[in-house]
Amino acid sequence: MSKKIQAIRGMNDILPEQSATWRHLEAIVKDVLGRYGYGEIRLPIVEYTELFKRTIGEVTDIVEKEMYTFKDRNDESLTLRPEGTAGCVRAAEEHGMLYNQIQRLWYTGPMFRYEKPQKGRYRQFHQIGVETFGLQGPDIDAEVILMTANLWKALGLSSHVTLQLNSLGSNEARATYRAELVSYLEARKDQLDEDSLRRLDSNPLRVLDSKNVKTQALLEDAPSLMDFLDDDSREHFTGLTAILDNAGVTYEINPRLVRGLDYYGKTVFEWVTTSLGSQGTVCAGGRYDGLVEQLGGKATPAVGFAMGVERLVLLLETAGLTEQINSKPDFYVVGSGPEAVLFADQVRAALPRAVVQCHCGGGKFKKQMKKANDSGALVALIIGEDEIANEQVTVKYLREQRDQITISVAELATYFSALK
Repeated sequence: MSKKIQAIRGMNDILPEQSATWRHLEAIVKDVLGRYGYGEIRLPIVEYTELFKRTIGEVTDIVEKEMYTFKDRNDESLTLRPEGTAGCVRAAEEHGMLYNQIQRLWYTGPMFRYEKPQKGRYRQFHQIGVETFGLQGPDIDAEVILMTANLWKALGLSSHVTLQLNSLGSNEARATYRAELVSYLEARKDQLDEDSLRRLDSNPLRVLDSKNVKTQALLEDAPSLMDFLDDDSREHFTGLTAILDNAGVTYEINPRLVRGLDYYGKTVFEWVTTSLGSQGTVCAGGRYDGLVEQLGGKATPAVGFAMGVERLVLLLETAGLTEQINSKPDFYVVGSGPEAVLFADQVRAALPRAVVQCHCGGGKFKKQMKKANDSGALVALIIGEDEIANEQVTVKYLREQRDQITISVAELATYFSALK
């Protein structure tokens, strides 16, 4: 017997009972973003490798260790996208959407990174991303944060997440701070973990994001980036916090908050939770004013964020918020032969918002009724020989104590609309 082929490690199937939660989440996100005037952009999964090297940074963990990169038949290096911002900037610039224009865009889809699979983190994962272009004040930073706060309200997750803020300042301010941080850490190299030692040479700000307990303790007395901010970045950050204060959005200022991508500057933020163990970040983003110019376009202010769909679904499940998401049919048609199938389509036409499942494959009435009950349907619609002859249907409630009734097929839509 040949060996069964299984899914690639870290690239998971999403089964029908899970898809209901995914659809629920995606529908709410689409509604909230739409009400803020954001338009959807659909992007390719594969891009030239150079795009990610130039935007993310060649000395980041993503480019160094995590990208799925391969040569195509033209010997060109291509990469499965590890994140969405670079591709969105590439698309917007390529199609002339940026210069002297304001854009509010969002996208969703799979991303790919080769890392150790664990709960809430996979090699193929899904993100919902938001990018805005052409606005440089703190008000647009506040808008994208307020938008996420309203999204948590719509999902019922407000009490499960906390907002953390920081400012990375200008390139010049970061360079000065970087030198001070390196000097501090170099004097304590013997106390750093292996990963932090590697980052010390390549990307020292990422040491601030270390999950190593000893390294975090060592950073207690390290210089703070907040003390090195330039005047413009400090004013920008003060403007942002003032708007959030007026809106009643609570937040924590985390001076060690950095992003894993090189293109961020000024505002960075994360929504974190304590409900998912070590995978605590469910949404993260910030400002990246230099990225468009870095890709050959005109200087364009920009800010955005990305949300991990798997982590949000996991958070909804952990918080017990998926039980009310109904993926079960409203009606289950019990009957035999083509008449039942045709009748089920009549019900779908009469009640276009209803979910109607038809029993197929025959079988005794008792067995069909068991199937109807097991389906989770609210109502069984029975169409036997007598009903067919009289153009009627018998209505049997499966989840409520109501009398069984028989009505004409023509009355069906009126009867159920009156009940709702």
